[in-house]
This record gives sequence, C-alpha cells and structure tokens, in this order.
Amino acid sequence: MATDTHPSKAGAGAAGPSLRRLLLDNGALTALVVLLVAMSLLSGDFLTTQNLLNVGVQAAVTAILAFGVTFVIVSAGIDLSVGSVAALSATVLAWSATSAGMPVVLAVLLAVATGIACGFVNGALVAYGKLPSFIATLAMLSIARGLSLVISQGSPIAFPDSVSVLGDTLGGWLPVPVLVMIAMGLITALVLARTYLGRSMYAIGGNEEAARLSGLRVKKQKLAIYALSGLFAAVAGIVLASRLTSAQPQAAQGYELDAIAAVVIGGASLAGGVGKASGTLIGALILAVLRNGLNLMSVSAFWQQVVIGVVIALAVLLDTLRRKAGSGAASAGGSSGAPGSPGPGRRGAMKAGLALVCVAAVIAAVTFFNSGSSGGKTRIGMSLSTLNNPFFVQMKAGAQEQAKADGVDLTVTDAQNDASQQANQLENFTSSGVDSIIVNPVDSDAVGPGVRSANQADIPVIAADRGVNKADTATLVASDNVAGGKLAAKALADKLGGKGSIVVLQGTAGTSASRERGAGFAAGIKAYPGIKVVATQPADFDRTKGLDVMTNLLQGHPGITGVFAENDEMALGAVKALGSKAGKSVSVVGFDGTPDGLKAVGAGTLYASVAQQPKELGKIAVQNAVRAAEDKKVAGTVKVPVKVVTRQNVADFS
Repeated sequence: MATDTHPSKAGAGAAGPSLRRLLLDNGALTALVVLLVAMSLLSGDFLTTQNLLNVGVQAAVTAILAFGVTFVIVSAGIDLSVGSVAALSATVLAWSATSAGMPVVLAVLLAVATGIACGFVNGALVAYGKLPSFIATLAMLSIARGLSLVISQGSPIAFPDSVSVLGDTLGGWLPVPVLVMIAMGLITALVLARTYLGRSMYAIGGNEEAARLSGLRVKKQKLAIYALSGLFAAVAGIVLASRLTSAQPQAAQGYELDAIAAVVIGGASLAGGVGKASGTLIGALILAVLRNGLNLMSVSAFWQQVVIGVVIALAVLLDTLRRKAGSGAASAGGSSGAPGSPGPGRRGAMKAGLALVCVAAVIAAVTFFNSGSSGGKTRIGMSLSTLNNPFFVQMKAGAQEQAKADGVDLTVTDAQNDASQQANQLENFTSSGVDSIIVNPVDSDAVGPGVRSANQADIPVIAADRGVNKADTATLVASDNVAGGKLAAKALADKLGGKGSIVVLQGTAGTSASRERGAGFAAGIKAYPGIKVVATQPADFDRTKGLDVMTNLLQGHPGITGVFAENDEMALGAVKALGSKAGKSVSVVGFDGTPDGLKAVGAGTLYASVAQQPKELGKIAVQNAVRAAEDKKVAGTVKVPVKVVTRQNVADFS
C-alpha cells in the first residue's frame, strides 16, 4: 500500500536530501563541483565571470564532438574519426567559400553534408561491412585528415567573415560557441530521450542481438547513429575554425580522445546501453576546468597531461565498478532502471569511484599549487608553440633566466602545436590579468583572435620567433629568417660547387618562420642556375616527420646531392634517412643551431646549420615584455642575428 509523505518531512528539509541524492547519484557532477571549489580556493583568478566564460568556450568544441560520440558509445560503438572529420568539414567550407567562390550558405551546407557523408561511410562499414567500429573509424580518421590536407595543400585557409561570427560574442560578453554547445546538447538530450532512434541506441547498446530479434532494423539504425556523429563533428569543426578565423588542415588532432574521455567521465559505459547528454556536458566541462585551472596555477604543461590522464583512468575505473555493481544488482533483483541512469545496486560502486575521482582532483590541485603569490611582481604569460623541440626548450630556459634576474613572475605554457589550445592559453592569460604576454604562434593567422582579445584588455603582446597576423603586437623578437634562408642557400650552393639536385623540407604551414626561411632560401638559390630543386615537402619542423618524408623522397630522387631543412630537427631526420650518404655524397643544411644540430655539424653528418640564439631570443622577449608592461617604448622589431655554423667554426658555438 502506498504511503503518503508526511508534510513535516517534505518541507524545508527536503531540499538538502534531494541535493545530496542528486550529487551521490551523479558522480561526474560531484567531481565538477569539487573541482570548481578547489580551483576557486587555489586561484584567485578562477572564479571570475570572464574566466568562467573562457571555460565554457574552451569546452565547447570538445562537448559538441562528445555529444555526437555519445550516440555511438551508447550503441556500444566507438568513433575515432570525429577530430579529422571536423577538420575536413571546416576545410571544405573555407575552400568552397573562397577558392571555389561558392555562396557561404551553400558552403556551410556542403560542409555539414561532408560530415554526414563521413559518418554514413563509417556506419556502412560497421553495419554492412562487418568491420569493428574501431577499425572503420580509424580508417576514416586517416582518410578525412588526408583529404583535408589535399584540399588545403597543407596551408590554412581564411574563414568567411559571415561564418566567423560563430567564434565571436553577443553583446560583447556572451560567447557564441557556448550557445552553440548548449543548443547541440539540447538536441542530443531530445534525440536520446524522446525519439525512436534514441531508444534504439540504448537497445542496441544493451544487447544488439536482442534488439534485432525484437524487430529493430539494427543496420539502418547504425547508419543513422554514425551519420549523426559526423553531423556533430562538422558543427564542431565549423565552430573551431570560426574561433581561429581560419580552417587549419591539422586542426582537432587528438580531439577524438578528449571527446571519448568526456563521454566516459560523464558516466557513459563503453560497453554500451548507458549515457546521457548532461553527463557528456559535465565530462567536457571537467576537462576544460582542469586545463584552465592548472594553467592559472602555472602548472607545467607536462604535468597537466599526467593529471588529465589520471582523471580519465579513474573515470574508466568508475565505469568498470558501476557495471559490475549493475550486473550484481540485476542478478539479485532482476530489474533495471531507465536508460542512462544507475540502479540502486550501483550506488555503492558509484560512491567509491566518485571518492577516487574527487580525491585525485583535489590532491592534484593541491600538489601542483603554486603557493607563492606574485607579491606585486610584474606578471608575464608566455605561450610557446611546442616544448617538443630543443629550440623552444632553449627559448624557455633563456626567458626563465631573464625573468629570475628581473624579479618577474613568468608563466610558461605549451600549446603542443595546437592552434586552438594556444587560443585557450591566451584567453586564460587575458582573463587572469597578466601585465604582458609573450606568444610564439603555432599559426600566425590563428593566433590573431587571442591577441586581439589581449589588445582589447590593454595587455601588450610580444611576438617571439614568429609574427602575428591581423592583430597588434608591441614588438616582434625574431631571428632574421629571410637573411638566414639566403645564408643557407649560399652555404649549400658553395658546398655543391654551384651544381646539383636538392630537396627542401618545409616547416609547419602557415607559420611566419617557415614562410620567411623558405622565401629567403628560394631567393638565394636563384643565383645558382646549376642547382635544381627537385622536390619540396612539408615535415612540420619535426624530426620523425623529417625522417619519413626524406625516406619517401629518396625513392623518387635517389640522385640528390643536397638537402635544405627549415630547422635542425627536420635536418637530423633527413640525416638519419640518408644514412652513410649524409656528409659524403649528400650535403644537408639545417636551421636553428640547436645542441643536437651543432653536434651533428661537428661530426660531419650535417654540413651546416644557420645558428640562431634561442636562449638570447627568450631573454630579449622577456626584457621587451617588462618594458611594454611598464609603458616604456619598445622597438617594433628586434632582430637576433644569425650565422652559418660549419665544422670549421662549430667550436665557437658549442
């Protein structure tokens, strides 16, 4: 017989138990609340309106991708292609609206159709081709990324202004990406809870064979599920490109892992049958809060990856414990709850997992907390394109030495060659109110919006090594890359006696360093008509890519006599590919004068390197940042001299 709730127990005291029950039954929500409280206590810059809006913007792209992935995971699949599909869709839009001259509305529709088509192919491979979803979407990851590079020729494409408003704000404060994220979240919730397709997802994820026997057309449902994931990926790509005002062919690399992590952290089961839009949103916010808060607390970018990895591992552990508890409860009681919500038998496991997540988050924050305050010191934020390159490691070391000498509070972040991540870092610096910012752009165009935000906040920005386009900087501190390229051309031509066939390994497309070094080399080599450039290929300033690209080029051009690489890392990769030919029948010239490069010059495998002074560059950048913060006059451009280093003078540089 039903028992009525006593009025005295349903009044004022009901709110407390209801909130407690809500938090206990939603482990991800509790973890988010704990994180918000911890970050607020540990960083005075965190709990501000501007910074919280930054968190929302930084979560938007991951959340939109994750909403699409939620459909797939609920149906017991996986989609590894969403990051590449996002980049391809944005590239298609930008190319269609610019190079092809297509009306913007049609270009947007074509971009969305591209995402849907990619998802449809994934679904067909899984449903009709019987491929595991992991393999099918892994193949699409490569195909979509390759098509993006083919269409763009490896270079960023300017985004139409009429679409770039998706990366702006309404009324000067409300970010449009956040509104798009909320809209896509509502659509996800509606599809999962109120549609036949949504109920089919839970049925297929719970037991595909039972779903088929009950009359569901499983194959057709899978086509729709993966097509939806592709649609959401296209929207995410358009929002991302709008933020960066350009379509980057290498954008969203690794975002598929963040999307899957957000879904799992939000409570979805990798085994299928469980998942909610609200949980996915919370998972994306947890990742964004972690990155934002750790940035504000000056935690090393390397340790940030460790912390986020721990949180993901604990989330998967929670999923495992929850499923075990759920299967135990099902055996005992023979009943199950509504789709996406845990039954009573799971609560013990949820609480245990929740405790682990919360404790790990708080311990991580406290462990990495920078206990010293700036105490009135000048605060400078420095965003480097990558710390996976000796040149920028030396630049960081020089900057830190100068900051220590000047008594400056310097925070250094690593963008990991991700233009979107660098945009987030610049927004974090701006919202935390640093006195000046030093930026070494991943991409000279994509960094523009972040620098313009700093301009609006009257924070001076110093560009280091690479210039910034479409925004104001107080100064550019860089080596004379054009002059260095010309010096490299002369050194290589003199070594070859003015005759031979050479290849050129280019840096990251879109960066001023690559453009200027390449332009200087091209201008210099024209003076030697006996030398022919037989191939020019990008290797993204990376040693491994330099090795792979050079290995491939040797198959088509076995008789080359020279190589110019736009940095030492690619040059060292080329040396490895050349093997015994390096320094003998083939002369290799690099650029930067890194310790490994100079060592190879001394050994004779690398003929020469155009030496920069990265430590000096970092020091000069900090000096100018301090002067700009104090409203003192700084030069518009500061050129750090370069010099060709060969075996004859390498001892002077080592």
